[in-house]
Amino acid sequence: MLVKLPIFWTVLLNVLAWLGIQLGLAWTMTQILPEQFNPRCKWARLRLWESSGGVYARFFAIKLWKDWLPDAASWFNGGFAKAKLRAYTPDFLERFLRETWRGELTHWLALLTLPVFAIWNPGWGIAVNAGYAVAANLPCILVQRYNRARFMRVLEHAAKLN
Repeated sequence: MLVKLPIFWTVLLNVLAWLGIQLGLAWTMTQILPEQFNPRCKWARLRLWESSGGVYARFFAIKLWKDWLPDAASWFNGGFAKAKLRAYTPDFLERFLRETWRGELTHWLALLTLPVFAIWNPGWGIAVNAGYAVAANLPCILVQRYNRARFMRVLEHAAKLN
């Protein structure tokens, strides 16, 4: 801890910092063209252990809770709402894939900001912030990966039909 603050100011700064980070990243990422997000790049691509998204359905019961998560991208002008599938065309599904990578990347970037909180938090405060960061971002990352796996299967199936 570099800066020692009273507990009230520490908590307030934590709340305001997370609000700024989460919303700031969401807004910033919506300003980048969708073509810049490659859902097949080495960082985004699905791994064998993910079983085409099956691991998320089996071990995390993702279908039961994924619809409860907010989609902040739709809060901003230019954001792409991912709550409902509005079309089944290959172009739309490809855009949806890009948006799942954009969303996942946004949440990974939020997690990477955690060390900033060491500036004004004692050890227990860093642990609380780490708990919040994981609880707020990991479910969203899991949903984005699960959805990307589902839509890749749909696109592959559509390609086989053509």
